[in-house]
Amino acid sequence: MPNMPHIALVGGFTPRRCGIATFTADIRTSITAAFPEAVIDIYAMAPPANDLVFDAPVHKVIIEDDSASFIAAALAIETSCADIVWLQHEFGLFGGPAGNKIFELTDRIAAPLIVTLHTVMPDPDPDQMRVMQKLVARATKLIVMTDRAALLLRDIFGANADQIEVIPHGVPDRPFGRTNHFKAKFGFEGRQLLMTFGLLSPGKGIETVISALPDILAAYPDLLYCIVGATHPNLLAREGEAYRERLQGLARSLGVEAHIHWIDAFLETEQLLDLIEAADIYITPYQGANQATSGTLSYALALGKAVISTPYAHALELLADDHGILVPFNDSAALAGEIEALLENPERLLTLQRRGYERSRSMIWPAFAMRCQDVILNSLHPVAAPAFQLTARTAIEGLTRLCDGTGIIQHSILCVPDRAHGYCVDDNARALMLTNRLGAQAEPERSRLAVIFASFVQSSWNYESGEFRNFMGFARNWLEAAGSEDSCGRAIWALGATAHEGLTPSLRHWAQKLFDGTIDSARHFGSPRATAFAMLGADYVLASHPDHDRARAILSDGADFLLARLALTRRSDWPWFESVLAYDNCRMSEAMIRAGLRLERPDVTQHGLETLQWILELQISPSGHFRPVGSDSFGHEYAPPLPFDQQPVEAWAAIDGASAAYDATRDGHWLGHASRAFDWFTGANDRSVAIGEMLTGSCRDGINPRGVNLNEGAESVLSFQLAHCALSGLMAKVATH
Repeated sequence: MPNMPHIALVGGFTPRRCGIATFTADIRTSITAAFPEAVIDIYAMAPPANDLVFDAPVHKVIIEDDSASFIAAALAIETSCADIVWLQHEFGLFGGPAGNKIFELTDRIAAPLIVTLHTVMPDPDPDQMRVMQKLVARATKLIVMTDRAALLLRDIFGANADQIEVIPHGVPDRPFGRTNHFKAKFGFEGRQLLMTFGLLSPGKGIETVISALPDILAAYPDLLYCIVGATHPNLLAREGEAYRERLQGLARSLGVEAHIHWIDAFLETEQLLDLIEAADIYITPYQGANQATSGTLSYALALGKAVISTPYAHALELLADDHGILVPFNDSAALAGEIEALLENPERLLTLQRRGYERSRSMIWPAFAMRCQDVILNSLHPVAAPAFQLTARTAIEGLTRLCDGTGIIQHSILCVPDRAHGYCVDDNARALMLTNRLGAQAEPERSRLAVIFASFVQSSWNYESGEFRNFMGFARNWLEAAGSEDSCGRAIWALGATAHEGLTPSLRHWAQKLFDGTIDSARHFGSPRATAFAMLGADYVLASHPDHDRARAILSDGADFLLARLALTRRSDWPWFESVLAYDNCRMSEAMIRAGLRLERPDVTQHGLETLQWILELQISPSGHFRPVGSDSFGHEYAPPLPFDQQPVEAWAAIDGASAAYDATRDGHWLGHASRAFDWFTGANDRSVAIGEMLTGSCRDGINPRGVNLNEGAESVLSFQLAHCALSGLMAKVATH
């Protein structure tokens, strides 16, 4: 049997007085009992005015509505290298609109997220809808306790069926038939006992039971109704005990106060279970159909009690097929009639008790723990990660699948090219560079494709505007007069690379000519990334033509521009060219290193090495694998990276950056960085899934919170292929020194 992985369990926890706290504690107890080797770190939610002293298992306390507290917990979870984060979700537990503060934590963790949803609303308000949709998008697995909740998740919140797991509320495993023993323990001998338990608040329907008592007592004058539970803390804070006093006033007005036994306390679990065992009939008279789950309803069934309930969602499922009795909402007469009918037929009462007890055997805590283990293990490894080592080359079927006579198509739906989005110069420029680097074993395809990609780049140049266009529709119609600075920079980079390493003299001559005709468009780039792309292209040209003045100017001016950006935005803990993180981050450091080497400016090289070291170390997870800066990170000033969505282009950029650093230093530790980045493709990542496929040369579009993005678009395929070429080249250089 596989071991239980390291779990970060987030929710309420004892001694906090709420159902979520009890449930979270029960999860820990049941998992630990079933899997003694399990490591479970508890992250306990606490109210703003926290005076709770939590039990020993609590690893860290999270204060409701305190962003810093959530962020600190996320950092602790990441540092602990927890394999799974398991969140107990209730809207009112975390703070913010509909509890949206929880995303301060979940957005910062990379481990798979399992969410137990204790409430799934059929009619959510806008805030609840936003929170639920984000949870659905973020969670690997969603656990609910009823089939109806699963249906709501699919139909209202858009969850996938394979994302949802129905695991009924866990229950204790106790012997059947000990009612008289526990009646004696609590002094209820010789009396028929009704019971309701829970934090006292309107909506529980206790008024309905009190109003039914006069009719019941007329037939059974010794009957006692036991109401167990302290007033809900939120209600207590607003109005004190006014609600309990109203209930007591109702009992006095009906003359039944002597037949009600109040236990105004939040009982420890074992004491509560003993008390429930003393009851003959357990009643959950909730007033609304949307009550999601009731732990005490599950407990009562498991303890062999006959259950009478209103038809809220959980009761409809749990008591179906004559495992309990349902009565209409707020109908005291119907409730009284069903109670009397049970009490006057002891055989039927016993049969109902046994039927409920037998149904609950599949819900006992050991069975609950086993079901949870299955969910956790499936969340860890949703896709098997095939192990493979770097080979001499990758296949190119994944590349050719996306290509036609116009160029390489941008996107793919799974493995099928998506013509709806046409082409872009970004991808065709990358593809042109790839054909330069594929070995002779890729002939004749590489030569045929090189001309197609070159033709696309050539046609993207708009002579009228003096800029490159980017997007072309599938019908070969340009969709814009000019592309972004970044796409223009990539085109210049590809031209410079092809001018130096193109497959034929003719192709190299073509690339040099177009480079010369377009390079001035890069002189006034404001984007540091676009500047870096153009600098890399210029460096290639200078490798073949050292006296190319305009290429040298692009390289020199670009280095000065990046140095100025670095001086403007850097802090002691943030040695970077921008106040935010974005995509292709390593390219700026790579361009600085290449410029410093080419221009013999050691200061530029040193800044490139320092910034590259920082950005690469920022992309190492606590467990040691490569974790590319996720696109969720973009735009957050001076903030550490968020883990998702992870994209292949970052791994390729990291390898190219490390290769440039090795050229500058001959230090073998850069090969370690490059190998770590490439291993991300092969399964050494946050989801243990293979992103690239050596057998086809294809690559999936990255990793999102729920696993691998199964689409195989051009950027991803090209990044994988180019990363393989870059690492192979770096390994060859290291081997010769």
